Amino acid sequence: MKALRWHGARDLRLDEVPDPPQPGPHEAVVEVSWCGVCGTDLHEFLEGPHMIRTGPHPLTGAEPPLALGHEFSGTVLALGSEVPGIEVGDRVTADPVWRCGVCYWCLRGEYHICPKSGSVGLASAGAFAERVTVPLAGLVRLPDNVTDEMAALAEPLAVGLHAVTRAGVRPGDNVLVVGGGPIGFAVVLAARLAGAAGLYVSEPLKERRERLLEIGVTEAFDPGGTDVRREVFLRTGRIGPDVVIDATGVAALAGQAVATVRRGGRVVLAGVGHGNIEVDMGQLVFYERAVLGTLGYNFDIPRVIDLMSTGRLDASPLLTGRFPLAQGIGVFGDLTADRARHLKVLLTPKGL
Repeated sequence: MKALRWHGARDLRLDEVPDPPQPGPHEAVVEVSWCGVCGTDLHEFLEGPHMIRTGPHPLTGAEPPLALGHEFSGTVLALGSEVPGIEVGDRVTADPVWRCGVCYWCLRGEYHICPKSGSVGLASAGAFAERVTVPLAGLVRLPDNVTDEMAALAEPLAVGLHAVTRAGVRPGDNVLVVGGGPIGFAVVLAARLAGAAGLYVSEPLKERRERLLEIGVTEAFDPGGTDVRREVFLRTGRIGPDVVIDATGVAALAGQAVATVRRGGRVVLAGVGHGNIEVDMGQLVFYERAVLGTLGYNFDIPRVIDLMSTGRLDASPLLTGRFPLAQGIGVFGDLTADRARHLKVLLTPKGL
């Protein structure tokens, strides 16, 4: 079968690889319909390895070269064990997180921070391929009214939902989202579902600001020409936002978020970044501001599918491009050269 594999930084290849073997007891094999290009994939392509290990992964044993891709939908080809409510031939998406199942965190239901955890497409061969092996525990059966394309968006939407849940956004809250890319967009959609009254976004790219205004954010600011902290402060009765969610992973912006959130407010860091954050301890202690990290999702993908199925969550504005897997190398090049053109792009091995 064909697979778009990472061999090293700026070295993607469309390789011919063997089909996945029969799944083990905790695995399933899925025929891929669509798979989204994530910012994590782009970072691995540009300057990896970051989340890809150069040696065998402690849980899966996989090592490069391996196919990227963890935001996918498809059809179950084989099950390693019985799963209630799921059969071979069912349309599914999946929580792509591998977990040991026996550590302190897994036993508490916090599988996403299992010390041995890793993701399909980073810790094992991913879904930029015709078929993929996935964690059996992560399978989510798709209702008839959720298309394969929309289901492939469930994973990034779950990142946004998890961040908003961690932030404790309540009806009537004012929320500032820093970064209007795919994850910032997902955070906006989730915050609106949670009842946010004011939804403000800081995003330097004009095209992204326009898309955010189209889905109903209160205001989208260009941080290059606007003092976002001051503007949101004035628009919230000189109080400041109840919640600031950083979706960029830029350390300097995370530090600014602490000074922006209201007294007693909450800052959530949803962007995967590197480096140290400089924070004035007085800004935290004297004003009882809280700072939380958030990683991926924790039983959030089934919630997203339910929200889609009941019509409460329309993910279609997030989808801006569809391409065959055979064009994947060019798609990666285009996305890294022009971030403004797309939010979420899907690849399919089935052809268009």
